Amino acid sequence: MDTGAERRTEKRLRYNWPVWFAEDFDESLGQGQMVDIASRAAAFTCRTDGECPFPGNPVTTRFSVPMFDSDGFEMANFHRTRQVFRVDRLNNMTNRVTVMFNEPLPFRPGEQDEQNVESEQSLQFACV
Repeated sequence: MDTGAERRTEKRLRYNWPVWFAEDFDESLGQGQMVDIASRAAAFTCRTDGECPFPGNPVTTRFSVPMFDSDGFEMANFHRTRQVFRVDRLNNMTNRVTVMFNEPLPFRPGEQDEQNVESEQSLQFACV
């Protein structure tokens, strides 16, 4: 029996970039490190101190995501309110927090290369 079956519906983009978070952005912000992201969810690491959110808690985040094109990439900035889905303890000092977005991103970060290839192929086909 395969207990580790993949249930994700889209590829995630894996990258390391700062993420800031708080239950209320009027309070002091915690800082973490983005691990991976999809259009509807993300995972980031944070310290195990009191700033790290708990499962079920709402958390508002500010983060950047690379958007690739034929010229390279730019960082797109986002704010999202998220529901903390899961918190995994990685070691005595670090947790990995998995969150679900209240509003999906306007693109699929982990599938940008595929989207760009498909767009270029469609353009080439149309020009022939």
